[in-house]
Amino acid sequence: MHRPSSDPPRLPFDASAIRRLRAQLGMNHSHIAHAMWTSYGTPVRPETIAAWERGELVPRASELPALAGALWCDPSDLMSTPTTLLEHRWARGIAPSDLARAVGMPISDYERMEVQGRWTGTERQTAALADVLGLSLPELLTVTGGDKRLDALLREAVATRWQAYVKPVTALVPLPRHRIEPVLRGMHSEYQSVMVATLNWGNDVPASGGAGGRAFLDTVSERFWAGLQNP
Repeated sequence: MHRPSSDPPRLPFDASAIRRLRAQLGMNHSHIAHAMWTSYGTPVRPETIAAWERGELVPRASELPALAGALWCDPSDLMSTPTTLLEHRWARGIAPSDLARAVGMPISDYERMEVQGRWTGTERQTAALADVLGLSLPELLTVTGGDKRLDALLREAVATRWQAYVKPVTALVPLPRHRIEPVLRGMHSEYQSVMVATLNWGNDVPASGGAGGRAFLDTVSERFWAGLQNP
């Protein structure tokens, strides 16, 4: 049976959001504390809320839904951009048991994946995860750990024969080949143009094409997703 860590991870909390929302509602710290207790049964002292605003403390995961309710917003409005499975679940305000049920796996299996940060669900469970958490394709790849593999494939595709990488990229990104192929072809042409332009400045350049080539490779994943959105 899975036991939660005695040192739970900190929420990726956006302190500026609580200040902004509180000011918009014309509430003070005591008003928020009162609403969290009377409406959600979550006891928090006004001084603690002030410390959250200053960034000195961070709410616990159990306190975030009550804070969001008191401020008439979604939990995600109080968080910085989530990147992990745990953070996306927090942002949606979903309990681990509810998410495990929605994707069709035992709660112990889901909690282990969340703690380890390594998703091993089936294709059907992965699709259900994306639906429940409202994940975009880039977010899904990051949450399931496929983003690093994709980045490596894209680097090889633009630097060598892009045609050989259509199949492995399609295996990671659940889109048809006719969506993937033109993006890889375009990125390959663009990278090769950068290489040629660099070589025209002289022969003493690294295999990566100097600063221009390295800059291209460092943003290869962002270029890929942008290409899919704007074919």
